[in-house]
This record gives sequence, structure tokens and C-alpha cells, in this order.
Amino acid sequence: MEPAVLGGKLASGLVAPLVKKLFVTGGPGAGLVDRPVRLARLVSFRGERRHLGEAEVRKLAGRLVGASLDSPGEPPFPPGEADAVTDGLTARLLALGDLDMDDVQAVGLGYRELARRLRDGARRSDDGLSTDARYFLDSATEWACLHILEFFTRRSTFVARTLVEQTRGQAELIAKVDELITRTPRPDARDTAFERRYLPYVAEQHDRITIYGIDLRDSPDRWPLEVAYLSLEATTGEDRSALPEERPEPDRTVRVPAEDAFRTHDRVLLRGDAGSGKTTLVQWLAVTAARDGDRVPYVLPLRTLVRAGALPAPAAFLTAVGCPLTPPEGWAERVLTAGRGLLLVDGLDEIPSADRHRTRDWLLALIRAFPGNRWLLTSRPTAVRPDWLAAEGFHELALTPMRQADVAAFVQRWHAAARAPEYEARLLDSLRTKRDLARLATNPLMCGLMCALHRERRGYLPTGRKELYDAALTMLLARRDRERGMGAVDGAELGEEAQVELLQRLAYALVLSGRTEMDVATAEGIVERCLPSVASAAGQGDAATVLGALLLRSGLLRRPAEGVLEFVHRTFQDYLGARYAVEEGHLDVLAGHAHDTQWEDVIRMAVAHARPGERAVLLRRLLADGTARLTLLALACLEHATALDPAVRAEVEARAAALIPPRSKEDAKLLAEAGPLVLELLPGPEGLTDTEAHGVTVTASLLATLEPDGAMAVLRRFREHADLDVRRQLVGTWARFEGRAYATEVLDHLDRTDLTLTCASDAQRLAVAGMRPWSRLEFRGGHRLSDIVSAVPDPAAVEVLRLVHNPAVAGLGALSAFGSLRRLVLIECPSARGFEELAPLPLGELVIAQAGDLAGLRELGSLRLLSLSGPLPGDRLTDVLPVPAPLEYLFLGRRTTDHTGLRGLSHWRTLKVLSLAPTATLTAADWAEIARLPLLGCLHLSARLFPFGLGPMPALPGINELRLAGFQGGEDVSGLPARLPGVRVVRVLSAPGARVDTARFEALFPDAEVSEGEG
Repeated sequence: MEPAVLGGKLASGLVAPLVKKLFVTGGPGAGLVDRPVRLARLVSFRGERRHLGEAEVRKLAGRLVGASLDSPGEPPFPPGEADAVTDGLTARLLALGDLDMDDVQAVGLGYRELARRLRDGARRSDDGLSTDARYFLDSATEWACLHILEFFTRRSTFVARTLVEQTRGQAELIAKVDELITRTPRPDARDTAFERRYLPYVAEQHDRITIYGIDLRDSPDRWPLEVAYLSLEATTGEDRSALPEERPEPDRTVRVPAEDAFRTHDRVLLRGDAGSGKTTLVQWLAVTAARDGDRVPYVLPLRTLVRAGALPAPAAFLTAVGCPLTPPEGWAERVLTAGRGLLLVDGLDEIPSADRHRTRDWLLALIRAFPGNRWLLTSRPTAVRPDWLAAEGFHELALTPMRQADVAAFVQRWHAAARAPEYEARLLDSLRTKRDLARLATNPLMCGLMCALHRERRGYLPTGRKELYDAALTMLLARRDRERGMGAVDGAELGEEAQVELLQRLAYALVLSGRTEMDVATAEGIVERCLPSVASAAGQGDAATVLGALLLRSGLLRRPAEGVLEFVHRTFQDYLGARYAVEEGHLDVLAGHAHDTQWEDVIRMAVAHARPGERAVLLRRLLADGTARLTLLALACLEHATALDPAVRAEVEARAAALIPPRSKEDAKLLAEAGPLVLELLPGPEGLTDTEAHGVTVTASLLATLEPDGAMAVLRRFREHADLDVRRQLVGTWARFEGRAYATEVLDHLDRTDLTLTCASDAQRLAVAGMRPWSRLEFRGGHRLSDIVSAVPDPAAVEVLRLVHNPAVAGLGALSAFGSLRRLVLIECPSARGFEELAPLPLGELVIAQAGDLAGLRELGSLRLLSLSGPLPGDRLTDVLPVPAPLEYLFLGRRTTDHTGLRGLSHWRTLKVLSLAPTATLTAADWAEIARLPLLGCLHLSARLFPFGLGPMPALPGINELRLAGFQGGEDVSGLPARLPGVRVVRVLSAPGARVDTARFEALFPDAEVSEGEG
């Protein structure tokens, strides 16, 4: 109810006197003496002239609330809450005395903000109120505030004080503007005109991403930055100083968006490996600053600046970087003097170490001469020591590897920028299922390389991954720096072949040791032993110098900690280690480690590097083992075997064909034991039978815990499959994945026919809200009914609902939202009650196992199927079960009839199927009730009724189908044929782990069809 509408229900003659009583009347004048009169001194229940107490304020509030309830029309809230609303309004009115403001300030706030402050000042004033009462209280508060502000404006001192305040404010504003003009010289009109040209130039100049070092015939080599840019993360060590009484805590690593580098610091040193996105971030900051207009960006690549010798002064910034625009004289200094500059200094690692020292001096001189600007300096991690600029106030950030979600986003944006969306899905599937590719794609450079090569080859990565790794190595080791115009750094310039030779020896040493890190001293020893045989590297200096050049420029090594080296990607370590093993003829070493999953990629790359004869030897060694995993490893190696003996290829494929695709659930389980390697070998769905498709989805599901992204990529291919078993497998494996991602990628695309979606966690329940409606839902665990209803996007679409193991279910009234519900299953919901509230629903089937109060069942007159487990109250079934319901199926389980027996059963003459699993022996009276059911044709009996539970069972000639459940195999059923002469179908369900001899039943029922199952 808006305040104006509320005003229609509350007489102004009532509110105005209330406000007048709340405030004391002041004298005339402008209120210039002493200090401004605060509200605490104006209200009549605070201050020196108090004449109202809390009781009187409550009485006034009560009159207002009572008048609103007595007014014509529908009351604004339940009358039973009148006292609570009065208390809430009283608390808010009393909060006037706690506001630290005067009347002029209050009027400036407006009535809504004043009301909000009163609500904040009287916290919990609306606790326990209904929605209508809370809404009335808020509206009444705003209405009162309207009158309060009107009262203030009519006070004799208000107008005079307002004029005084305005005069003072204008004087202060004029003084501040004069000071600002004095401190900031008026910009020259020429400066403004130039910036109107310069800023768009910067935005256009840097709004492109370029990949250096790859050959692309039909693909562009530049893409719009706005489309392809991906927000990366950086880490920073956050120092926390302990209080005197606290123990000191270690520094914390905090992840922040890289583009927010200046949010808390004006000087930032950003470190990142080769290709991690440093230059792209510089471009993004320049473009966004140029378009926002709040800062003037200068992009200063150091490799360009140092060529001119002396590093430039501000006046020469644009000339040094080749900008064709000529600024007005002194423009750059005026920009920096005003603190409006954004200086993006890129590539500290791309200049020799001697130049780095003078670069620091140049930076510090500029910072001291022009304080207040923002500075970003980028570098590879090992170019300078960690505290190189710490004393000068530079805050260090380190770009982190891309996460899986980042990779997916990059691929999507890259293909959008390249206008090649048709290649996107196939590349994403490859990155998800092929682990070595996924490990390679951890920075924008490598992701961009893969995207470009994949598009260049029309949706296929290079034949065999060796070609991809060769292209990546060439790009990183030679072409990228050369095409960016970079020469030698620190006097050491290693050719591509020399770098590869050194790197592969380091890699093989790591592979043999089973590690991914190496001491710098150990690495220097390996390089030192290698230098005599690598002539081009021997002349570059000692082992430490050459290793330092490798570390700085190759882009393949990094230093994760002081004194430690590692490869930036495990993939490169395996690739280069395999290359060296093949060159040295270490095939026996490779085959001997084939059982070690850490060697899988090494062996596959060894097959890629080997000659045809060596490939055949290595593959035969894998097949000779006879295990499924090594057979599949041999199959995976075929991708890399360009030339191979046809007989060896045929043998590998024949052996693998017995494993893939799996043709049963058991085969799928055995296949999954081979590990994540299997995921990239799984076929389909094209060309698979329904059974094989089901086996493939089972295998991928079992591998989800080890390789969730790869497993999801496989399952995603089957989301349009029509087979019910396949669709059930896709639904049933949801718990192995992140809830929302799997729902989006797989579940929301499934055909829902005969399919039930099961939600076992809060995350899964929340994911339901983002999917198309499901008609069959199951919720497992303690979900509140209100949460379930709110999570379902279209409650009217739900026809089947199962609630399992849910102690949170109490009153069932919330289920009335499911207006189309025809089947409800409650399993172990011990507090469930209020079944009578389900009466308006078109409920035809109800299954209850261990519920609470069943009294309301009598109201459910539409039931055709009813299944009950647990004791029933009353003496007869008609005391509890719905008498008017046209029941056709009735199941009575353990302890259900302990008190009632089957008394009253014959009332439901519509029964066609009766299933009994009682714990007590059936009496003659019970059997008589059964015998009086004219349409009963199917009887289900539990094994616990044999041999004594049947009691005086009469002949029942109308029974034509018999189902026996939970049989161990030795029960005496010899008396059944004489009592059931009309049986033509016998279904025997064995207990778990038991086997039943159907021949015995076939002999007992020679004219019946006998079958066996589990149940």
C-alpha cells in the first residue's frame, strides 16, 4: 500500500495532531545562536522540555492503528496483529529521538529516506509480523514521515534556517572551486582538442589481438580485442599484521581480476609467464581508459623504447612508440602534473639486464616528478627479483593459469571474434576429453594457437598432436620473439635447435625421476654436461648463463620457488622427454614404465617421434602385456603413428575392438578400470546400438570422478539419444558433476518421456530452476517443501513427485502448488501429515512408507493406487483408507495391518491387484474379505507368508496372475496350485543374492507362464 493510498484510510486530522504532539514548538528566528537544534531536542519525549513518555507515544500509535482497522473496506492486515503493529510503530516513532540531524537536514533527506532511518533505528520492529502487517507498518511509517516533514517546513525557524544553510553552503562551494582553480591550471583548449583525437586513436590502435609465430593461410591473424578479451585472474600475497594479543598469521594468497589491478594500488608490477596475457591486459587497460576518458593512457613497450638509447621524457612518449599524432607543446607534462596519466610499461623481461637498472631509474624519476598517476609494469617472473620495486610502492601481482571455465570462455569468444562458430563445439570436446591438450591450454597464447590451427584445418587439430606441439615449440622458442622485433637479451641468443636439445635433456631427467620440479643446481649440471655437444650454445657463456637465457626467453621453463625449475606445462616435459628417449634408443625403458599412468603421454609421444620399426616394437610390447589398459594405450598411440606396419595396426585395432564399445554394464565397468585414457577413445553415438550406447555412457559416468570435464564431454554427445536406458544413465550420474554445469550441458537437452530427475543436494535443487520443466521429479534428503516449490520453474507441469529420506517434510499443504500432480511417493518422511490438504489435487496414485499422521487419507477420494507401509491406526481399514476412492491397486506392507487386519477390505470392490507383505498370519476372516473382491485378478504375496502365514487360505478361482516376492528358493508353496486354480502367469522375484529354481514352479503350475526376476 503506497503512502498516498494509506492516506485514504487514515484521516489527516488524526495524523497531524499525532505529529504535533511528538514535537515541541520552538520560537521564531533563524536558529543562529548556540548550535543547530537537533531532532533529539525537538521531540517531546526527549530533551529538556519532555511532556510525552513512551506510554503516551504508544497510545498515539495505537489510535492511528485502530483507526486504520476501523475504516471501511478490507482491513490492511489481520486484526489479531494490531498490538504487534502498534509496538512496531511506537518503536519507530521513538527512534526520532536518536537521529543525529536537524530539521533542515531531515527535509533534505525526503520522507522515504527518513522512514528508512527510523526502520534502521528500531531494528527488529517488524519481527514476527505477517507480510500484510509488515507492509502496513512500513507504509504507516512513510505516511507519518510525510506529515513530520510538512510540520518542519511550517515551523517559524525553518525558512530562515534554510536560507542561512544555503548561504553557508554556497560560500563553501565557491571557496573550494577557487582553491581547485588555483591548484589546477585551466586546460588549454588545444589540449582538449588533441585528446579528442588521441584517445580514439589509442582505442583503435590497441583494439586488436595478434598471435605471432604461426602460419595462417585462410585465417585472420588479428581479432577484435573487445570480443576476444578474457578477464584473467592474478594472485597477490596479502600481508596481515597481527594485533598485540594475536598470533601472527602467514601471508594469504588472494585472487583478483587482473583488470582490477588499480583498484587498491596506483603502482603495480605484474608478472606472468610467456603467453599468459600480460600484453593483452595492457591493451585492454589502454582501450578502456581511452573510451572512459577518465585517464590518458600511454602504452610504452620497453623493447621499442630502449632501441633509441636514452629512455624518453614525457614530451617524447608518443614519438618513441610511433604515434603519428603531434600533441601541443607541454601537453604530456600537463597531463602528468594533473595526475591524469595511465602509464603502461610493457616487457621488462624483453630488455637486457643492464637496461633494466636504468629503466628503474627512469621510472622512479618520472614517479617523483609527477605523483598521482597510475603505473603498470609487466615482466616475466624471473626477470627481476621479487622486491625489485617494493621500496618504491609497487604492488606485485602474478597472472594465474586459466581455469577450465576460462578456457571454455576463451574458445567461445575467439570463435565469435573469428566468425567461425561452427568449429567451437568440436574443439571444446577435444580439450575436455584429451588430457594432454587440456594441460597445454592454460594461457591465452596456447589457447589462441589451438583455436587458430583448429580453424585453419577446418575443425581438426594437426594430424597427430606432435604437429601441434612442434608448432607450439617453434612459436615459443623462435618465431614469436623474432616477429615482435626482439633480439638477444643479455648477450645470449640460442637458436631453436639448441634450445630444444637442452630442454629435452632436462625434461628426460624429470621424467625418469618421476618429478615435475628440479633444483637449479641439478639443472645447471645437466646443461654443463650438454654444452660441449651443442656448439651454438657453448659460445654463449657458462651453464648458469645459458640456463638463465632458457629460463627467461624460451617460455617453457619457470621458477615456481627460489632455486627450483619446472616446465610451464607437463605436456612439454613429456613431449621433450619422449623425444630424447627415442633419440637415445631407450625403448626398453619406455616399455618398462608402461604400467605407470604418469608415463602414458610420454609413451604416446615416443610413438610419434619414433621411426616405423621402433613404433612396431613398442606397440607389440604393449600388446604382449595382455591387460586392457595397455591395449587401450596402444590404441591411443595409433593416432601418432603416421607410418606403421599394417599388421601391427590391425592387431592393435582387433584387440581394442573387443573392449570398445562396451556391450554390457559389466564390460563398461571393466573398461573404466583402464582409467581416464579411455574417455578419448569412446565412440558414438553414431554407429552404436542402444546397448553399446548405454555401455559407453556407463563407462564415462564411472570415470567422472577422475576426469569430470572429459566425462561430461562424452556424455554431452548422447544428450539427444532416444533410448530410455541411455537417458536414465545420463540422469542418474548427475551427482558426479557440478550441478549447474551438468544441468546446462546435458540434462536440459534430454527427452523427458518416462524420465525422473533426482535431486539429492541443494546445488542440484537450485539448478532445477534454470532448466525446462520436468514432469517427474524426485528429491532426496532434507529439502523443505517451500524450497522445492520455489525451485520448480513450472509447478503445474509436475505430474509425479517423489520425496525420499526427508525428515524436513511436515504439513503437505505446500504441495497444492503442483496442480497437475497425479502420483506422490513419500519414502521415510516420518513427520509427513496433513494428507487431507492434497484432496483438491488430481492425485491418482499415492505411495507411503514410514510417514507421520495418516488420518487425512480418508479425504483422498480420487486414488486408484495406494501403497502403505507402517502401522495403521483404527480397527478396520475403512477407518483410515479413503472410503470413496475407486482403488484398483492396494499394497499393504510390514506391520500395516497389525491392528486392523484386512477387516473392511471388501468395501473396495474395484480392486484388481492386491499385494500383501504383512508380518502377521492371515486369518480366515482376512481371506474372506479377499474372496469378496469380484474384480481381483492379480495377487502379490511376500515370501514371509510361507509356509504358515497363509493360514486358512480358500480357493480363489478368479486369480489369474500370481507374483511371489522376496523368495530365497526353499519356501514351501506346494499348497498354492489347489487354491489358485485359475493362475496363468507366475512371476517369482528372488531375494538379493538368491537364485530360485523356476522348474519347481513350472511343475506346480503346468498351465502357467513362469518367469524369474529380482525384487
